[in-house]
Amino acid sequence: MKKVAFHTLGCKLNFSETSTIARLFQENGYQKVDFTQPSDVYVINTCSVTANADKECKSIVRSALAVSPDAYVVIVGCYAQLKPEEIANIDGVDLVLGASEKFKLLNYLSDLTKKSKAEVFSCEIEEANFFVDSYSFGDRTRVFLKVQDGCDYSCTFCTIPLARGASRSDTLTNAVKNAKDIAKQDVKEIVLTGVNLGDFGNNSSKEGNKKQETFYDLVQELDKVEGIERFRISSIEPNLLKDDTIAFVSTSKKFVPHFHIPLQSGSNKILKAMRRRYLRELYSDRVATIKTLMPHCCIGVDVIVGFPGETDENFLETYNFLNELDISYLHVFTYSERDNTEALLIKEVVPVALRKKRNKMLRILSAKKLRHFYEQHLGEKRTVLFEGDNKDGFMHGFTDNYIKVKTPYDATLVNQLRKVHLKELDVDGSVLVDIFIEELA
Repeated sequence: MKKVAFHTLGCKLNFSETSTIARLFQENGYQKVDFTQPSDVYVINTCSVTANADKECKSIVRSALAVSPDAYVVIVGCYAQLKPEEIANIDGVDLVLGASEKFKLLNYLSDLTKKSKAEVFSCEIEEANFFVDSYSFGDRTRVFLKVQDGCDYSCTFCTIPLARGASRSDTLTNAVKNAKDIAKQDVKEIVLTGVNLGDFGNNSSKEGNKKQETFYDLVQELDKVEGIERFRISSIEPNLLKDDTIAFVSTSKKFVPHFHIPLQSGSNKILKAMRRRYLRELYSDRVATIKTLMPHCCIGVDVIVGFPGETDENFLETYNFLNELDISYLHVFTYSERDNTEALLIKEVVPVALRKKRNKMLRILSAKKLRHFYEQHLGEKRTVLFEGDNKDGFMHGFTDNYIKVKTPYDATLVNQLRKVHLKELDVDGSVLVDIFIEELA
């Protein structure tokens, strides 16, 4: 039995696709092993968001070949679509597959002999116009369910449309079917994922005059799926997070009170230069609506610092805007130049040292925001889904509203939902809990 190992970089979407590709290997007689173990084939699913994608890819290839020098190395993912020839020149790489080809990976593996130069199979991104459903399973407690792919937006800093193509999504029927299949596998929580998740249904009206399906339709139907205790919405654009969806989540017993909403900048000038499809006023309105209906809701924010043309005044606009918003944490990204993006044409470049300084300021703000959010809920009883890690004798889990908790390791708690009492903050930033003995009602 041949062995295959996988390494995934980047987003939840990549993890769902890696898991689906792995199942195809297993269905064809391969044994899946950990990436640190000897293997016949190593598959690396790459990301284009990370600034040092090339260095990262080279390092991972070297680590694989250090374990199995004769192994066959395949590179897929966004970086593989954007820079296939660059990857082909990395020592030890045998095969590079683009956005459409990665799902047919097994078709390219008739011969696992090492190549002197990597083969490249990469379509024009316009040809990546069909949807391939995916979901992760077996790697984590939560399952990432892919319901949408690609993006029709043209943000001036972003290469995702060049790496993944136009927006397209699963059908409502198939997404619900996948959720039901996942429910049969003793999974308690599904995280909905996509490139532009709120754009779900974008392509569903192509069949004649059929009514276009929407993200709100999807949320309503998934809420009826039996066997899944929790649904969590991953990153969703503020202009696509509608009031009806927020209101529905506020009364749902399955959709948890947690939203991750990209902002990118708190300066309207910079938002316009980024070609985002909203202004800060809409963003603050979304946060206010959520907090009015769900005061306990966790709200995460993506923000980019150092975008070309961002003055000290613009950055302080962002800092003060975020400081005043009732949000829970930040994911802070330092702007980095990307080939073939319009932001490269903006001449007012922010020095790298200043970008890093601004990043640090926002990360400190994020830590304060998160601590405040956690402190607000100390003393409460909430439900936690426990994960399988054992770190120094402790295990972790997350409440419905995404508070990270810890308790002494107990194997019987893995993948179980338990009511807990949020006691106190630990030195590592998580919350220590007491677990109630009685089962959940």
